[in-house]
Amino acid sequence: MIDNDSTDGSKEFFANKFSTVNFIWNKENVGFSRANNLALKYCKGEYILFLNPDTILPEDFFVKIFSSVDSLSNLGAIGVRMIDGQGKFLPESKRSLPSLLSSFYKMTGLANLFPRNVKIASYYAGAVGENEKGKVDILSGACMLLTATAVKVTAGFDEDFFMYGEDIDLSYRIRKAGLANYYLPVTMLHYKGESTQKASPVYHKNFYGAMKIFVKKHYNQIYA
Repeated sequence: MIDNDSTDGSKEFFANKFSTVNFIWNKENVGFSRANNLALKYCKGEYILFLNPDTILPEDFFVKIFSSVDSLSNLGAIGVRMIDGQGKFLPESKRSLPSLLSSFYKMTGLANLFPRNVKIASYYAGAVGENEKGKVDILSGACMLLTATAVKVTAGFDEDFFMYGEDIDLSYRIRKAGLANYYLPVTMLHYKGESTQKASPVYHKNFYGAMKIFVKKHYNQIYA
């Protein structure tokens, strides 16, 4: 487990607990990407799960996930159906590659009028239903299960992304490597907004800054 210099007493709470867990206590907040990549150095399994601390998994989570693995051809990564603290589905559980047109449909509300349209609702991969299994472009880094092959070919997250956008970049690079990203309707709880409030200037700076990094890195390749 990686801790990015938290101030909530986590280190004291976990002291002398869970002897089989390897805790890494960073002395500063090195960002989401770098922290997760630090953990990769210790991972040796066939599958690697990136999981946010503000999440809760049901007891049968891995049973459901791995009961579907054999049916997923050319598997690179798996994302799941996330809900918030009120039980509301979080549409960012599955997304398409970012584009000006998909963002336009989302921001104007047209995507809400045609939630299953392949083009109009593409921002949140509307062609794949909330309770359906399917291939998607982008998965959420809050809960993202990668195969060892996907980890090897991507080398994990791009550390140019401090917070936000790193999951979009990683998902895209998995697809570029010829592997597939799958969304599975396995439900987990994600308490959104614990790291940054969306209405804050800090959120907007980090989020749109990350999008600038992604566009600069990949835009010509995606839309050439």
